[in-house]
Amino acid sequence: MSFFPGNDPEAGDAFACDAIENLIIPRSSDIGGFAVRRALPTRQRRLVGPFIFFDRMGPAILKAGEALDVKPHPHIGLSTVTYLFDGEIKHRDSLGTELVIRPGDVNLMTAGRGIVHSERTPENLRGHPLSMSGLQTWLALPDDKEEIDPAFAHTAKEAMPVIDLAGISGRVVMGSLDGVTSPVATFTDTLYADLALAAGRRFPFSALHEERAIYILSGSLIVAGDRFAADQLLAFRPGDEITLEGGPEGCHLMLFGGAALNSKRYIWWNFVSSSKERIEQAKEEWRTARFDIVPGDEDEFVPLP
Repeated sequence: MSFFPGNDPEAGDAFACDAIENLIIPRSSDIGGFAVRRALPTRQRRLVGPFIFFDRMGPAILKAGEALDVKPHPHIGLSTVTYLFDGEIKHRDSLGTELVIRPGDVNLMTAGRGIVHSERTPENLRGHPLSMSGLQTWLALPDDKEEIDPAFAHTAKEAMPVIDLAGISGRVVMGSLDGVTSPVATFTDTLYADLALAAGRRFPFSALHEERAIYILSGSLIVAGDRFAADQLLAFRPGDEITLEGGPEGCHLMLFGGAALNSKRYIWWNFVSSSKERIEQAKEEWRTARFDIVPGDEDEFVPLP
């Protein structure tokens, strides 16, 4: 589930240079003091590679009496990727997993045929102001992996490979970039990277991956002479070599993409599938309490919409 319920944005489809296929301006929702921006899916673009959902959370401050409390809820047919820049989230799931994710860590939860999880502010941080900033993305599973057994993998920040060049720094979250490869396993060709460019520094974004996009987290980015501001998603045309350049104030961005899926994906609530019938089945299973429970978080749940 997304951290917060937000509507799909009404994005524009203008592009500023020939290399850009879609320029998406997410609609921002204010949920309890949080700015939450949903960049995927939209009417203009449903997926970039396997990425079918892209939510930007914050940056924001949780007041002393506030907490993140996403109650237990189900998923099928996807992997969720939680990646924080600030703050902490306690993850529990129906496999019995219980841990706290911190900035730079990678939580990869593969739902497959079905999993239930919750996301909450850790008990030791409640009652105090808490900064929160991060991303939650969903990866649609390939056709032959949609019904695999659920799984969970946590990779600590210290295990993530870094890019460290003059005026360019970052971390490869999934896949490979600039000769650096993440240890996080993927089911298809997938790229997900956290990159910061100093003002005027240039970085080549190879056309190796079939579908590619970037989300500008802060600062500004220059592509083919055109300047783009923060909180914009740029999806690039296949096959074009792209050079990313930090704007006058520098730029912090996420690069993502990968191989296109072989068939259409349907998305309803927290369910993703190549089959409408499978989604209907999952709806009935959640309605009739046939999903597994989350140990240690059994008393609450998110009802079917």
